[in-house]
Amino acid sequence: MRRSVLRAAAVAMATAMLRPLQLLAGQWNKAAFDAKVVTDALKGIGVTAMEDSDRILLKAPEIAENGAIVPLEIASQIPGTQAIYILVDKNPQPLTAVFEFANGAEAFVATRIKMNESSMVRILARAGGKFYATMREVKVTIGGCGA
Repeated sequence: MRRSVLRAAAVAMATAMLRPLQLLAGQWNKAAFDAKVVTDALKGIGVTAMEDSDRILLKAPEIAENGAIVPLEIASQIPGTQAIYILVDKNPQPLTAVFEFANGAEAFVATRIKMNESSMVRILARAGGKFYATMREVKVTIGGCGA
């Protein structure tokens, strides 16, 4: 009897521990990440209009020797930034990453992305229900998305 109770308790605990992971998986924006062109990715994100902003700082190499590891640093100086989106125009799936920030968090990201070929890298920041953008051309000598 004791083993049955312990086994049932272990199953209940395991189920409760997995539940938060299932909730996180439910927030995945499949349509935006599966989009094959930038316009469809933007539509999946919910962008209907955006304005260019010099308050989004993008540090990216002018020439990336290896498209498999292209370093980016992004900082949004727009008050109340809730999310930063990275899109690469010529990648097979342009939406590369989404970073969401809690209230008051510094909107800064340092990451490495893969780029299929030389392309425009677009950075979007969402703040106050609006989208702001900056972009930069990055030349790639060796593609990183592989075929």
